[in-house]
Amino acid sequence: MAESSPLPPIGAEKSWLDRVLSIVTEVRAGEGVSALLLAANVFFILAFYSVLKIVRDALILSEAGAVAASYSSAGQALLLLLFVPAYGLLASRVNRLWLVCGVTVFFASHLLMFYALGAAGARLGIAFYLWLGVFNMVAVAQFWAFANDVYSTERGRRLFPLLGVGASLGAVVGSGTTAYLFGGMGAYVLMLIAAGGFLIPVWLTIWVHRRERHARRDAAAEKAEKPLEKAGGFQLVFTNRYLMLIAIMVLVLNLVNTLGGFLLNTLIESEAFRMVELGTSNGLDAQALIGTISGTIQTLVNALAFLLQMFIVSRVFKYIGIRGALFVLPAIALGGYALVALFPVFAVLRVTKVLENGTDYSLQNTTRQTLFLPTSREAKYKAKQAIDAFFVRAGDFLQAGVVFAGTALAFGVRHFAMLNVVLALIWLVVTVAIAHEHKKLVPEESAREAA
Repeated sequence: MAESSPLPPIGAEKSWLDRVLSIVTEVRAGEGVSALLLAANVFFILAFYSVLKIVRDALILSEAGAVAASYSSAGQALLLLLFVPAYGLLASRVNRLWLVCGVTVFFASHLLMFYALGAAGARLGIAFYLWLGVFNMVAVAQFWAFANDVYSTERGRRLFPLLGVGASLGAVVGSGTTAYLFGGMGAYVLMLIAAGGFLIPVWLTIWVHRRERHARRDAAAEKAEKPLEKAGGFQLVFTNRYLMLIAIMVLVLNLVNTLGGFLLNTLIESEAFRMVELGTSNGLDAQALIGTISGTIQTLVNALAFLLQMFIVSRVFKYIGIRGALFVLPAIALGGYALVALFPVFAVLRVTKVLENGTDYSLQNTTRQTLFLPTSREAKYKAKQAIDAFFVRAGDFLQAGVVFAGTALAFGVRHFAMLNVVLALIWLVVTVAIAHEHKKLVPEESAREAA
């Protein structure tokens, strides 16, 4: 692959690509190519993950139901408790290129095994649910770790909204295409397609790594060729107040989100089997119908996320800053679930989840990634993997316990919604503490806000 020339200095004339990408956010001369490659990278990761997410929902809801899906999420946390230390050990032995590409290929190969087992008639709903929960957390976390490593704090604050456009667009394309094709292709053929598709991000990672290494030629570029220090991801989180607060925020955020998702899955499952019984499913069985309904809702979520990412996120960063952006999603969750508690019907819950997930996948996700820009390389790869993988799934683990207790107590939609209102208030308190710590690490943002 041909190496590119070094990036032009600040103030140089922008290329046509730089000018086009500046519609989304501030892109300076020479930054457009790598930013577009990184956006394409996360586009394909999220597109093929969205394919597998619909496959996952269809398999587990048709084979085991929404409650089993909720309990399976707890199993993902236990698997990640083992995987995160193993990931940290690997990161201490290889450079970032071998780490990111090797882990992606490792997981992609598993889809071939699932395809073979599914074609043989095995019931894979729970196993595939567990696997995808681990893979998604790991793949997305290490992409953003790579992006944090490539960019400085200042460049990341400007360019991460553009990378988020790639993520949002990938989710829209993946879920929309799958919702349309699922009934004709089936779950296992889609697995096979995704297995090949995940090789594209591997190629793009290699391209960006080589381009940025040649363009920078500084101490940071030299560090990128070396393995990380020995400290483990959990050790970094538990010994750093800032990282620990982010971990708590992620845990509470995911607990709120998955409790709402459990309610939505329950209603989707009921609606699908009701339509089959009434003969209004247009010839689709329950599995295909669940896939279609789930895909349609995910498409709405992803379309909203794309629009927010394209036109709103960079403006929010510009006018209220990273710290101000942190408060948007908990405020939406607080208001949305308060409304569901008052009016516990499917229409209200559906709107709440579309708004919640659309904001989560765009503004909240991009904001959360920028929180790691002022941290060490070890924190970006190892602590981030622990937070984005284990602590997210720890929220699932707690959610499974809440669902178990709530089911035993005959909780309905209103009760779970009221619980989410309380959790959203806790989330806001943690967000205040994170903003305080971030202000110490990035004082220049405080100066911009004052100006």
